[in-house]
Amino acid sequence: MALTEKNLLRKLYLIAFLLAIFGVAVVVRMFKIHFVEGPELRAEAAERTERMFTIEPNKGSLFSHDGSLLATSVTQYEVRWDAVSVKSKDFEALVKPLSDSLSVMLGKPAAYYEQYLRQAKAKENRYTMIASKLDYIDFKRIESFPLFSKGPFKGGFISVQKTVRDHPLGDIAKRMVGYEKTDENGKLTSIGLEGAFSKYLNGVAGKRLKQRIAKGQWKPVGMNNTVEPQDGYDVVSTIDVGIQDIAHHALLTQLEKYKADHGTVVVMEVATGEIKAMSNLGVSAEGQYYERLNYAVSESHEPGSTFKVMSLVAALEDKYVDTNSIVDTQNGLYKVYNGMVRDSHKGGYGKITVSKALMVSSNTAFAKIINENYRDNPKKFVNRLRNMNLHQPLDLPIAGEGLPVIRYPGDKGWSGLSLAWMAYGYEVSLTPLQTLTFYNAIANNGEMVRPRLIKEIRSWDKVIQRFDKEVINPSICSEETLGKVRQILSDIVNKKGGTGRGLYDPNFSMAGKTGTTQKNYASGDKDKLKYISTFSGYFPADNPKYSCIVVIHEPDKGIGYYGADVSGPVFKAIAQKIYTSNHNAQWVAATWKPSSEIQEQKVSYELLTKGPLLVMPDLDGLPGRDAVALLENNGVSVRIQGIGQVKAQSLVPGSPLVKGTTVQLTLE
Repeated sequence: MALTEKNLLRKLYLIAFLLAIFGVAVVVRMFKIHFVEGPELRAEAAERTERMFTIEPNKGSLFSHDGSLLATSVTQYEVRWDAVSVKSKDFEALVKPLSDSLSVMLGKPAAYYEQYLRQAKAKENRYTMIASKLDYIDFKRIESFPLFSKGPFKGGFISVQKTVRDHPLGDIAKRMVGYEKTDENGKLTSIGLEGAFSKYLNGVAGKRLKQRIAKGQWKPVGMNNTVEPQDGYDVVSTIDVGIQDIAHHALLTQLEKYKADHGTVVVMEVATGEIKAMSNLGVSAEGQYYERLNYAVSESHEPGSTFKVMSLVAALEDKYVDTNSIVDTQNGLYKVYNGMVRDSHKGGYGKITVSKALMVSSNTAFAKIINENYRDNPKKFVNRLRNMNLHQPLDLPIAGEGLPVIRYPGDKGWSGLSLAWMAYGYEVSLTPLQTLTFYNAIANNGEMVRPRLIKEIRSWDKVIQRFDKEVINPSICSEETLGKVRQILSDIVNKKGGTGRGLYDPNFSMAGKTGTTQKNYASGDKDKLKYISTFSGYFPADNPKYSCIVVIHEPDKGIGYYGADVSGPVFKAIAQKIYTSNHNAQWVAATWKPSSEIQEQKVSYELLTKGPLLVMPDLDGLPGRDAVALLENNGVSVRIQGIGQVKAQSLVPGSPLVKGTTVQLTLE
């Protein structure tokens, strides 16, 4: 009996011991779950039910120099409906009038919307799509509909807003304005001004808490964002919308006339280096021209005869020639080792002055001047070019600048032919903007300034950062050389015998140099031979205000390909129309009118071009969506009544406009 009790006690002790161990294990596990794994598990659970979503901020707007919109962020709204949060009594009472309202606004029969809403209610759908891509006016209108007006908790009204980028000028300057986007692999692409100044434009993202509901959908929690997004700064560019319009259409007309592959035009303000227009047009497979690539910045190519001005500056500075020195063009042929330089004018020009050689653009004359004076010391010629900064990129904020090529003796590709070939623009390479920067320096009394696309960064009426003129080289050559070169560039257009004589207009003066460059010449196949037509210069000739370069690639040889014929007329059209629009020469006939794109842009965004508002504008006749955008961008709340254009406003025009003010607009 005692033994049996003893065995029983042993079993009880064992069970108690095992229970104690189990209890300790449970306690340890609970401790581990609560203190070690707990935070991670709770985070995982929360992630499955609630998640913090990023709210992209409104990007700042990109403006022209006078405040005209080039790119802006437009808010779009998406409306959804939570059928569960709506009481059945309210739903039955208001589903028909809500369906009627949706029918009037969205176009489908009221019966369709009633059935659609009833199905969502029956399925307890918490995120039913109602409408998307709504502007502010349509969003406010649908928000006021029966049932929806009760808000998110009683009416089930859910709104999601996002921003999209709008370009009021359409395709005009599209490549220069640019964009920034990230593809599905996370690769960021930054193009043009939008990409270059994204750190100012993009702003800071906000946060919004959302709750997971049925079918993997997410519903916003509460009415407000957890962290409000901070909108980006506005960027004011140097672009002049009127000049951009002129340049774009002048280039387009000539590309279409000559059936060219692509072309670019840049207009620069001489004294400051501000880019007033930059148009880049290439042909599509369908034969339409569009802003394909930024050729002005990225496409480095042999400049041809426009480089003769650089060669002349070097020879004048080194006192090897003067403008009245005589050079023998040798019947238009000049042999250098096993190579032959030819003039486009068969038989050459005989014995002519250096000044005349540039006026008629003699290849043999310049090959002879440079080769025979520098062949014993070719480094001296290249160093002179480098002293003019021709070998250096412009270091623009826009990505993708093409590299200049100015070979040095001993570099790969240098040969006994190099001096002669370089003299008239071969075996060297420059982008159109790099070439223009040199010509702008000639116009700017020798001071070379960096091309500039941005004037300032703003936050409302406050200037965050201002971008001033940058001098690359205070003097590319002596005043004596400068005066001689400027006189010849003027004579090229204004005197008989100059290659640009066909551009002459007695009403205003221009100066510049033509260029016709061969492409694919190395193949030796005449069928593959193509041309680049160029005109680079400035106007007025005596007191330059603007410099300009026009480069057109691969015009139809059957129609024409010389720089004076293909690119020169674009330069002239721009100069004449700028004169006319700016009233710089009252005797020039008023031949230019803004294109339809610009007229439409000015109607819709006329008031936005003036920048931050200090007083209430007269909004009469302005489309409602533009009036709302204008006022909200200036910190004013807006209440809307009606649809269409503004017919009345609660705040009298001219009244002080204070941020936070609420303005009532009546639309018809």
